[in-house]
Amino acid sequence: MTAGGGPFRVRSLTASIYAPNLLFSIGQGAAIPMIALVALELGASPAIAGLVVGLRGAGMMVFDVPAGIIVARIGEKRAMALSSIVLTVVAAGMLMRPPLWLYALLVASMGCTWSVWLLARVAFATGATASRFRGRVMSMIGGVNRIGLLVGPLLGSLLVSRVGITAPFGVLAVLAAVASFTLARAKTPPFTPEPSTESPPTLGGVFREHRGTLLTAGSVAVAAQILRSSREALIPLWGDELGIGAGTIPLIFAAGAAVESLIFYPVGLVMDRRGRKSTAIPSIALMAVAVATIPLTNGLAALTGLALVMGLANGMGAGMNMTLGSDLSPPAGRSRFLGMWRLVSDAGNVSGPLVVAAVTSVATLGAAAVTVGTLGMVGVLVLWRLVPETLDPGG
Repeated sequence: MTAGGGPFRVRSLTASIYAPNLLFSIGQGAAIPMIALVALELGASPAIAGLVVGLRGAGMMVFDVPAGIIVARIGEKRAMALSSIVLTVVAAGMLMRPPLWLYALLVASMGCTWSVWLLARVAFATGATASRFRGRVMSMIGGVNRIGLLVGPLLGSLLVSRVGITAPFGVLAVLAAVASFTLARAKTPPFTPEPSTESPPTLGGVFREHRGTLLTAGSVAVAAQILRSSREALIPLWGDELGIGAGTIPLIFAAGAAVESLIFYPVGLVMDRRGRKSTAIPSIALMAVAVATIPLTNGLAALTGLALVMGLANGMGAGMNMTLGSDLSPPAGRSRFLGMWRLVSDAGNVSGPLVVAAVTSVATLGAAAVTVGTLGMVGVLVLWRLVPETLDPGG
């Protein structure tokens, strides 16, 4: 049964969640690597180009809480469709090679629309899914997203060599428009909306009621995201210290991403049968150990092997943060809670490279890797001791 009381199949969300999410992710994957290069072409210095790239993540983080309010007011499916339409316009503007200031504003807007999309899809899946199916659904969402972000850069690279440097933005515009069309045509599965009351819960009220959850379970989400994002800085920097060529580093990441993309559905099945902690604890622990042992690698083979272990660990955590946030979200104020949950999670995502930079500036890169791994193990301990199992077998 679904949360709405009808029969449920994981595949029933294909048209309304998985397919548009794949389109959205492929478009993002194609466009993201070109953001800095187009900024340079528009006259930015390397430092300014780096700042422009950061505006996407900043837009996501700043818009997490407003996204929750938007979803609460207009509904999950409408919010997904609206973000797709807005992204189509934004990507089309980037395709036209606007002035640098306007291009930077469009990059930030790209992050804002991605934030609305990410939150709306989780809120929609939460309302459409009973607890005992949610691990599979969320891991499918996470897995589809990984596939899109793996395919997108390959497609973008092909088009850049044949059409031009802004071609990936055209891909993003087209795929976002198709995603919006797919959503409009998709049949909505049995769905439990947020309860409608005369006095809907305020953002502050939701925070006060659930601040304990946001501090404990939220710290686990932060630890997981610090581990995930820090490897994006640690692997290239350590590879450079080992003398591995810049052209080889992306292949190391691709090897890890391939492992991640193979195991997301079985992970969801385990989450639904044995509980969320059964995959979350080994995922975070294995990632923490792998990150902490980066300084022990001494060549391409060893670093690639460790990247494969990280890919396995990250794949074991496919949909983990989304599932925890979904399980913990209240029926009333669900979207606002999920907005705060995303803000906490994104704070971890932003913090990972900053922790690496801070520790490296006062110690060494190896010390930074050990520090990040230690933070990950703290997250494991909090999850094990302070966060209750969120799976409701009868739900």
